[in-house]
Amino acid sequence: MISMINRLQDALGTAGLSYSLLLPQIAVVGGQSSGKSSVLENFVGRDFLPRGTGIVTRRPLVLQLHHSDNEYGEFLHCRGKRFSDFDEIRQEIEAETGRLTGNNKGISPIPINLRIFSPNVLNLTLVDLPGITKVPVGDQPVDIEYQVRDMIMQYISKENCLILAVTPANMDLANSDALKLAKDVDPQGLRTIGVITMLDLMDKGTDAREILENRLLPLRRGYIGLVNRSQKDIDGKKDIKTALQAEKKFFLSHPAYRHMCDRMGAPYLQKSLNQQLTNHIRDSLPALYSHLQCLLVPVNKEVNTYKVYNPDDPISRTKTLIKLVQQLGGDFEKLIEGSADEVNTVHLSGGARINQIFHERFPYQLHKMKCDERKLRMEIAYAIRNIHGVRTGLFTPDMAFQAIVKKQISKLKIPCFGFVDMVCKELVTTIYECFNKLREETERLVTAEIREQESICRDQISLLIDMQLAYINTKHEDFIGFTHAQSQCHRSDNKMVAGSGVQQGVAPPSRLIVIRKGWLTINNVSIIAKDYWFILTTESLSWFKDNEETEKRYMLPLDNLKVRDVERGFMSSKFAFALFHSESRNVYKDYKFLELVCNCQEELDIWKSSLLRAGVYPEEVTVDAQGNGPSENFTDPQLERQVETIRNLVDSYMGIIHKTVKDLMPKAIMHLMVNSVKEFISSELLAQLYALGDCSALMDESPDQRQHREQVLGKHAALQAAIGIISEISTSGYASPWDPSYAVTQHSSSSTLPKKSTTAGKSRTRGRAPPVPVHANQRLPGPTCVPRRPAPAAPNAK
Repeated sequence: MISMINRLQDALGTAGLSYSLLLPQIAVVGGQSSGKSSVLENFVGRDFLPRGTGIVTRRPLVLQLHHSDNEYGEFLHCRGKRFSDFDEIRQEIEAETGRLTGNNKGISPIPINLRIFSPNVLNLTLVDLPGITKVPVGDQPVDIEYQVRDMIMQYISKENCLILAVTPANMDLANSDALKLAKDVDPQGLRTIGVITMLDLMDKGTDAREILENRLLPLRRGYIGLVNRSQKDIDGKKDIKTALQAEKKFFLSHPAYRHMCDRMGAPYLQKSLNQQLTNHIRDSLPALYSHLQCLLVPVNKEVNTYKVYNPDDPISRTKTLIKLVQQLGGDFEKLIEGSADEVNTVHLSGGARINQIFHERFPYQLHKMKCDERKLRMEIAYAIRNIHGVRTGLFTPDMAFQAIVKKQISKLKIPCFGFVDMVCKELVTTIYECFNKLREETERLVTAEIREQESICRDQISLLIDMQLAYINTKHEDFIGFTHAQSQCHRSDNKMVAGSGVQQGVAPPSRLIVIRKGWLTINNVSIIAKDYWFILTTESLSWFKDNEETEKRYMLPLDNLKVRDVERGFMSSKFAFALFHSESRNVYKDYKFLELVCNCQEELDIWKSSLLRAGVYPEEVTVDAQGNGPSENFTDPQLERQVETIRNLVDSYMGIIHKTVKDLMPKAIMHLMVNSVKEFISSELLAQLYALGDCSALMDESPDQRQHREQVLGKHAALQAAIGIISEISTSGYASPWDPSYAVTQHSSSSTLPKKSTTAGKSRTRGRAPPVPVHANQRLPGPTCVPRRPAPAAPNAK
């Protein structure tokens, strides 16, 4: 079983870390200087791991132990090279670690695979992870603690991973970092094996008996105690065989441990891990096989496309080119029309973004072009007086109306051209989302077509504006005319004017309509910005504590409110706008304005558009007339009446123009840009590709595409090899899962002797798994005892 997992690790190692994490394995977790390296070296009987201060293990080490007559080591990154000198193995581990992490004590999640063949080991696979650290040293990043924890969690969070939690005996078990991490991912202790090291270093009069008997912090798989070599022993080159003999002598002579000495020490730990990993592999194989099959399905689809593609066959290259162009046209149309196979649930894209530009961003930008009232009246007054010249006019001149209207219509070109630019950028972004294998030539052709259509669209929009300038239709059915304009001059209630239906041609919606709901952050009221649930209606803006709308915090009337943009701060990722009162009154409590923050630009545009629908318009910036000298106040009552009349006429006519522009602009954009680009991709792109000359050169792979193809094919081969390896294994003759309940029945026994059983007339030895040390009075749940395969004998270090 373990040999099969080793083959799977080698096969999946080429497919990436995420695949190798799926395999049943044992991860060794512990703090710095907890004795992890000594435990692994005791298994091998050799000194082969780097040692030092601080973080020594800076990359995961996948250690595969193979029982063999010869003794040597092999690295997966040095295929075919055998290391008989274990000092060279240590040097190779240090060199390979430094190759990716450098010499600054940094870490990397990419593992090093080491296979050791020796007559002193049992078949076993462990993953030695970096020691848990608290304080960065040297050039280590300040978040080294979190990097190490994240790397460890990548392994131990998988259900297929057994956790070997190593804790020194001179540390309080409640403060064990290894057990704390294991508890986070394995709260019931079903996958955790406790290892208590350095038992000989405990203070006199103290012992770890309560821990080793599984009474202090119970684990389903129990604890095993070890006596590691001290630093003095390591520096003095003390032989591991001598150290193991001293360890055995320590347990036999210690009064607190002598009754469990047969279940302590490195040889028993190795035998126990071999048994538990074998049973764990057997239990995990069905789920692992099904999971690998599921991973293979999407990879198969992509591999099938690569199998059809032959880079040396011109016919195949031409067919592939035609297919890719057709696929590009289909994907582009699906993104625009909103019927894509994969719906984006993270952000708006394609047609949805263009729709947002049509109906939210463009109307808002259009309204911002409205001139402020004071400047408009000054322009009307200057126009009337200049038309009359030296004479004193008795009647309101219609030429003043036409001059002001034409000036206002000409200003519409700026937001309209900006509207075209926004749609053009979105089309280019959508095209990039559709590209798969097509080369730069295709991108260039499609982008050039978009730019050409943009130029045509600009010309057509400019023509539409010029058509509006060419003839001022004062007979339009929605135009109020001079009679109604003069009658409005005598009305003092501005709300009556706003309610007359001429405010930019938009009738006020019902007061009961809820325009928008959503979360916003109030940024300027308290020291800590808070999130509230806002509800915008046609008459007020209310906010609540949460979206249950049960606890209302405030209701702000919309009368005389204005909205203005708030500049983003340096390195800020928030998007804000502010509400203020046009009469400089407090908006909320003692605050002159209310700063509200959104999470993204799209959300900001939607709120601005919603406020516009509710009658909260952008701030009007006052700009003094250039070249006309200082502002003047006209006290002539007749001139004032004429100015008011012209202003009402301009408002009425510009409302008609705004309605027309807002209606025609999206139609022109769709016809001249979006639909034209779709038609170009579906009918003309292929012809232009052929017109370039050597069409087959378009299908040459770029380095990125070649690398991606090789990665996909490598993953496919690795997954197929792994599935084939599992298919070769029959688990019918292997033992049942690890049964801790059996350990309870055997706790009082001094030894576990194998029994003789007869199968098919032949006598063979049947054994049980090594018992987990638990307290005699402790009852643990578990299945009934079943026959198990014989546990391998502990190797004798030579």
